[in-house]
Amino acid sequence: MRKTSLLKKYILDPEILVMPGAHDALSARIIEKVGFSALAIGGYPATAALMGKPDISFLTLPEMIDHLARITDTVDIPVLVDGDTGHGGVLNVARTVREFERAGAAGLFIEDQVFPKRCGHMEGKQVVGREDMVAKIKAALDARRDPDLVITARTDALAVLGVDEAIERGNLYREAGADVIFVEAPRSVEEMRRINREVDAPTLANMVEGGKTPFLPAKELEALGYNLVIYPVSATYAAAKALAGLMEELKRSGTTAGFGDRMWKFSDFSEFIGLEEYRRQERRYLEEGLAAVSDQKAGQKRRDL
Repeated sequence: MRKTSLLKKYILDPEILVMPGAHDALSARIIEKVGFSALAIGGYPATAALMGKPDISFLTLPEMIDHLARITDTVDIPVLVDGDTGHGGVLNVARTVREFERAGAAGLFIEDQVFPKRCGHMEGKQVVGREDMVAKIKAALDARRDPDLVITARTDALAVLGVDEAIERGNLYREAGADVIFVEAPRSVEEMRRINREVDAPTLANMVEGGKTPFLPAKELEALGYNLVIYPVSATYAAAKALAGLMEELKRSGTTAGFGDRMWKFSDFSEFIGLEEYRRQERRYLEEGLAAVSDQKAGQKRRDL
């Protein structure tokens, strides 16, 4: 089954789809190795990992395409990627969809913020008119080559215009053809419940540690009506805190020995990263090369006799 079709199936399954966020190929590999069925790539962790900057529209489309391609080349599970505002107008949205699809995305989401956008849990957001976002959704649908590529429409209207407007936009975006609706940053369980009751579409929950939305377990989100949940920054926050602690230990003591119980050792990491499998491939190709040369020499010897 194609990864696009697989992602769509997971979203429509009765059990909620849990999608951790990857900020690089290594974190993506870990997510897959642990056993998750799909993963997400957010603009927030991508910007942090690639640029060391906050999520305020620094990252360009070519940078995100390259980042996506590295991750999809590393894992075999479906990947949902953040398309921000589509990186421009309707024609830019079409290009974003085509390029993400070419880079291996199984799905993407675009949002109705004004450029330059902000992380959905930051202050100071603004949204475009409904008609502008509907036009972007139409452009995204027309641009996809695989009809199962999951197009998610995100609205940030709740923070700007209130929950009523966010729900109306969610239904409008669904009518425009979006596969999934993502109402960003509801502030209470009641708002979350209402969104799922009144938006007639599969819905996405965004769990950000310390963000504006109540932080609930996956099963509670499922009970509220959500079809999928992403944890876009969890790995980034954990990795950043662990790395800060490691550097503080090294600075203080002149060695990382005191951090040893929180680190993989060389052999363990080599095993995890698949070193032996690559070595086996290397040996096989070398052996095939030697065999080919040996056959050639044997054939030449027979001809010389």
